[in-house]
Amino acid sequence: MRYLLTILLLISMWGCRKFDEFPTPPPTQTDIFSVKESTVTNGQEIKFNLKTEGIYTLTLFDSTAQQVVTRERIIGKIGTNNLKLYTKSLSIKYLYLTLEDENSVEIGKTLLIIN
Repeated sequence: MRYLLTILLLISMWGCRKFDEFPTPPPTQTDIFSVKESTVTNGQEIKFNLKTEGIYTLTLFDSTAQQVVTRERIIGKIGTNNLKLYTKSLSIKYLYLTLEDENSVEIGKTLLIIN
């Protein structure tokens, strides 16, 4: 009887174990715009530094066709800003990421290679 209870306890403990379904994305550099190209995965957090607060525009566009894929306005703060990049629905492998201030002055640009 004790043997049976021990086995049931072990099975229940094994059944309650948590498995990681998704691998954690690799960490990025301190500033995504400090390099000319970066390899990114779905759900990866990107970081970039800003010198002033304000409204900024992040634009992803196709590197070959020069067409905008997505554009997002953010309220940036001084220092390091973090954003998650979701790429699962994108069929394009090479994208440019640009950062512009509210006067449409380009602050940073980098090539993203989607994994």
